[in-house]
Amino acid sequence: MSSQPPFPAHGPALLSVGGAVAGGEVVAPLSPTVSLGAHPNPRGSSQGPGLGQVEHIHYLSEHIGALFLDDEYSDVTFVVRGQRFEAHRVILAARSEYFRALLFGGMIESKLKEIELKDTSLPAFRFLLRYIYTGQMNLGNLKDDLIVDILGLAHQYGFQDLETAISDYLKAILNIHNVCFIYDTASLYQLDQLKSSCCLYMDRHAQEIIKHDAFNTLTASGIRDVISRDSFCAPEVEIFQAVHKWVQANPAEDSSQILAAVRLSLMSTSDLLKVVRPSNLVPPDAMLDAIESRSDSRDMELKYRGYLIPEENVAQPRHDSQVLIGEVKQALLDGDTKNYDMERGFSRHPIDDIQDKGIVVRLGMQCIINHVRMLLWDRDSRAYSYFIEVSMDQEDWIRVVDHSKFLCRSWQDLYFAPRVVRYIRIVGTHNTVNKVFHLVSFECYYTKKPFQLDEQGIVIPRQNVATIPKSACVIEGVCRTRNALLNGETSQYDWDSGYTCHQLGSGSIVVQLGQPYALSSMKLLLWDCDNRSYSYYIEVSINQRDWEVVCDRSRVNCKSWQTISFPRRPVVFIKIVGTHNTANEVFHCVHFECFEDDQSAIEADKTQGKALVSASASPSRSNSASGSSSSNGSSPRNPRGATGVVNEDDASSSNRANSGQWPPGYDQAARLTSPDLPGQVPQMAGASQNRRGPNSTSGAVARPLARPANAMDHFYLPPQAEVEGQNENRERAAQGLGAVSRQRPTPKDMDPLV
Repeated sequence: MSSQPPFPAHGPALLSVGGAVAGGEVVAPLSPTVSLGAHPNPRGSSQGPGLGQVEHIHYLSEHIGALFLDDEYSDVTFVVRGQRFEAHRVILAARSEYFRALLFGGMIESKLKEIELKDTSLPAFRFLLRYIYTGQMNLGNLKDDLIVDILGLAHQYGFQDLETAISDYLKAILNIHNVCFIYDTASLYQLDQLKSSCCLYMDRHAQEIIKHDAFNTLTASGIRDVISRDSFCAPEVEIFQAVHKWVQANPAEDSSQILAAVRLSLMSTSDLLKVVRPSNLVPPDAMLDAIESRSDSRDMELKYRGYLIPEENVAQPRHDSQVLIGEVKQALLDGDTKNYDMERGFSRHPIDDIQDKGIVVRLGMQCIINHVRMLLWDRDSRAYSYFIEVSMDQEDWIRVVDHSKFLCRSWQDLYFAPRVVRYIRIVGTHNTVNKVFHLVSFECYYTKKPFQLDEQGIVIPRQNVATIPKSACVIEGVCRTRNALLNGETSQYDWDSGYTCHQLGSGSIVVQLGQPYALSSMKLLLWDCDNRSYSYYIEVSINQRDWEVVCDRSRVNCKSWQTISFPRRPVVFIKIVGTHNTANEVFHCVHFECFEDDQSAIEADKTQGKALVSASASPSRSNSASGSSSSNGSSPRNPRGATGVVNEDDASSSNRANSGQWPPGYDQAARLTSPDLPGQVPQMAGASQNRRGPNSTSGAVARPLARPANAMDHFYLPPQAEVEGQNENRERAAQGLGAVSRQRPTPKDMDPLV
């Protein structure tokens, strides 16, 4: 039968007979009707069934439902607690694997006309049998204990859809009175989602739960599992008192495992002596150990309980969170991540060598968190270093994020092992422009999303992090559109646009990630609109001073897509240095991405015949750009995804005339230093270049990479335009005329701030 909706009222030969289900209720049968006319939906229309299709599913449901408890055609009888239920084998077998095996699987019951079901709730079986025939059940009119009995039968007989529907309903009606009962039921039938919902509800109402009589109905394993959770947050002395009442209500149960889950070290000495000792449930040695642990251990080493609110920012005023220390406190937690500039919209603190200052946030309650998201001031290209510490008493601090050796910018997505915290301190240690740490927004969460960290606590990304949403940017290189290298576009590029480049022998393409990532793989797309090939090498750094080579393909001719794998290491800056181009004196790259290595990347690397490259000093470059061959660019475009390496013989055969070569002196984009934040004298530097030669082993000159937000990218004439200019000048020279100057605009011409 088609699952499409029935014919519309104006369709030809529309018949409507019998009852239909609407909103969980049976609608009175309609009289047979016939409506003739042009069908509004032609054959194949998505608005309804095509011409010639008939759908009377509701009739089928009604007619099968009429067989419920109808003994006229029944061929099997179930006996439940003395009451007989007439049924039909084929319907039961069609609806359930359990009944299919019971009635047609060769078991002894398959030959019996009457089958007794022991240990089965009579009302629950009646409702289940009705559901088998009609597909309907109104849970809203049933009591909780009956619903749980039906859930048990649905689980036993394999009605997974019904089991899921009942679980969803129970999640919606959880309250103080029934949550313990439903929790034990979910544990019994291994309904993990329902059990998780019960735990979350009990976590949020822990103090009410432990004072309710229903708490005493939990099984021994249930109460142990509940109070063992870090997120079951209530005063420990009250948890102990609730356990004491449970022991008195269940004297036959073994309480040793339950008492072991009570965290005596979180209780004061007074509570241990006045509440715990008179109960005679805890031996004196255990109480002495708890007192010793509390006095000798660091405060953050105690196993605190905290509130768990998954996927919700708990550092906001509606949770009573506030900034205790820091300048312009009100700006940090207001949630405004758009309206900020050099004078407003951020909190700050001065950076000094002692590093005892910072911005301190107090949460409204002690919470379990494992994720911090914050926005560093990013109206220019300055970078910051910082670390984050957490505490429960504002005395003992534990460092959970340490980016004091890395240069970071804009949005920071930080992860760490879950911790119970009340205070969070963000301490800036470096600013590439001045001595102030600026923080625009701060959020903290407990996230269930999977993440992976290396041994230094650096995030190992499973997706590309060299993207604009991840705060990556191109800080060196020439392009028509800023960050064209990172915009994800891998098809819309040509001779004029869609690539980033630098002159061979001078400069490079440098990408700065928003924060350090532990990387082991990269991919880049070389410009491949003709048959030219490139050579290059890649270096990485965490501070833009110390560089390591992770890929050396300076003596290999490469085309199109490139996959690079290397031993995992923290990376902030990636420098791509072209050393050879068979067509001209410029290295062109269309797209770049980086991510954690996986099997597919390794296989792709093997396919291209490249081995893993270990860290080393910058390689010597004997095959500089001056020895490269030229191409006229007239050969067919290299197919996307073609093999990235060609033979030297192939490269020599691709030499072309000199007409397509870009002129020497094609320099890289200027890097501009932008105004400081308030309190600093605005400064502006002219164009500067990193003249790192291919034979040099020294790193690039470290300099602030700040840039005005409204500064324009350095535009250059496209390749074809320059070629045309050269050809025109040759023709003019042949005629004895002077050359026409096609001077490229300089940063001073293009930048309105200069």
